[in-house]
Order: sequence, then C-alpha cells, then structure tokens
Amino acid sequence: MDIIEYIAAGGVIIHHAHMLLLDRPARGEVRLPKGHVDPGEAVHDTALRETAEETGYPHLDIVADLGSQVVEFDYQHRHYRRTEHYYLLRLRSEEVAPRPPADEQQFRPVWVPMHEAVARLTFPTEQDVARRAITAYLLHQPPTTA
Repeated sequence: MDIIEYIAAGGVIIHHAHMLLLDRPARGEVRLPKGHVDPGEAVHDTALRETAEETGYPHLDIVADLGSQVVEFDYQHRHYRRTEHYYLLRLRSEEVAPRPPADEQQFRPVWVPMHEAVARLTFPTEQDVARRAITAYLLHQPPTTA
C-alpha cells in the first residue's frame, strides 16, 4: 500500500461562544476546516487561507497556536500520514465572501454552541483540537467587570 505524507493546517473559529464546523454530507462527516500547506507557505498562513476558503469568512486573526498532531488513515487503497497544525481564530468581521465552487459543494459551514461542538465532530483527533480551542478561547476572553 502506498504511503502519502503531507502537512496540513487549519483553524478553529469561535465567535460569541459558538464554534464554526463544516458539515460534509456526502461523507457523513462533521469536520474542522483545514487543508494542504502549499510549497513555501507558512503553516499559519495555510490555516488562515484554508479556513477562509472553506468557511467563507475571510477576515480572521490568529488568537493562539493549538499545536500539532499526526493523523494516519487509509483512503482509496492508500495510507496517509498527515501532520496537522491548528490555530484558534477570531473573526475580525462577520462579512462572508463567496467560497470556491468545490468547497461550496463539499462543505456546509454550521455554527454550533461551543459546549456542543466537540460531540458533533466526527473524528476523535478533531474533538481533541476543539477541546484545546475552547480552553484557549476561555483563557483569551477579556475579564468581566462587576
């Protein structure tokens, strides 16, 4: 079996205690946005680009580095080893931009209450990322004044 190795990066957008997930109905999956790192591209730039393309939210800021992980899986008679880098992202604007047609066909962005998001994700590795994102989100909230 062929082994394909590559690096991917993505983002977790949390806005007003809601996390943006991608429903992928053709595969029966709910995922986090991410994609391949292009040659010469920094992983944080990939995370911003891929998240913007897949979600339609182009105005994003990195809040925190959520770390990386290696994920292995088999798909179409090939074995994949993917190193994934994730970042907690914040919307600078709620403006939505058109998404590439391929992303429009594959993914439907869905805002989910943060406390429900982990359970909605299909894969345990992405559930772990979502948990780290929630922790980072809570740490980066401005203090409340009484």
